[in-house]
Amino acid sequence: MGDSAASYIHMKCFIFNMSKEECMEALSKHAGIKPVITSTVWNELDKENKEFFESYYTGLTQIKADRMSEAEFRR
Repeated sequence: MGDSAASYIHMKCFIFNMSKEECMEALSKHAGIKPVITSTVWNELDKENKEFFESYYTGLTQIKADRMSEAEFRR
């Protein structure tokens, strides 16, 4: 798989607000990509796009907090 194809597949993970671990699991299960490959690509993308990932991780933290709040509200 070329770099652009791997990057495209990882972009799908970002669209679905997946963590690195969720992305590794999903790509392993649905695309047959070894977790070590996903992790390596993710880490390289992170190195090359620091500002994006800082915002992305902040957003993931907020989404997780919102989901937890919703779950508590429903109890």
